[in-house]
Amino acid sequence: MIPWLDHRHQFPPLAQALLEPNGLLAAGGDLSPSRLLAAYRQGIFPWFMPGEPILWWSPSPRMVLFPDELHIHRSLAKVIRNKAYRITFDTAFRDVMAGCAAPRGEQAGTWISDEMIEAYAALHHAGYAHSFECWIDDELVGGLYGMAIGKMFYGESMFARRADASKITFVHAVQWLAAQGFGLIDCQMHTEHLARFGAREISRDEFMQRLTQLTAQNDVLGPWPYRYESLGAA
Repeated sequence: MIPWLDHRHQFPPLAQALLEPNGLLAAGGDLSPSRLLAAYRQGIFPWFMPGEPILWWSPSPRMVLFPDELHIHRSLAKVIRNKAYRITFDTAFRDVMAGCAAPRGEQAGTWISDEMIEAYAALHHAGYAHSFECWIDDELVGGLYGMAIGKMFYGESMFARRADASKITFVHAVQWLAAQGFGLIDCQMHTEHLARFGAREISRDEFMQRLTQLTAQNDVLGPWPYRYESLGAA
């Protein structure tokens, strides 16, 4: 049995997380900004389907991307140089979350419920949650969102309505985060998609050691004033 959280923002020790399913730590509680911030500071994140109790996770190993290890494949680098698009940060947070929540292919449902959107929108208003947007002809065609505490960034989800839109956005986001001194991007669980960008797995102990150091630094609260426009190949 996993612990059931009460009104206090106290989580069990991470060593109590289950091995199967990997990282399940606790259930219950709420998605208030204070509880979410407390969770992220301890390497814990919520993930649950609508109709389920709130479930809290801290998997090991942990998929992360060190910003200076970002790998951009030659074909994507060419697209980034030659495609016409515009990148913004923190201008369409709810729209990005809605894009991430939209069904994909044969996927019937989504874990990004209205409850999750409201919770992270509150954190966006407080300056902790951020969106990264890709526009083509003034249409939002891709993006991603996540959380920043200190110099630690926690990626949550991304979406694309045009080919390569989320990849382009991701590259701009990582490069900007690196320039601001962010030391680590949490990718949560292994995916081949993120591995192609240079993300890799580390132990929970190493993850927590780095997280503790990075979250102790001063917050870079939003909105983040980033704008970039590519006119494409001449």
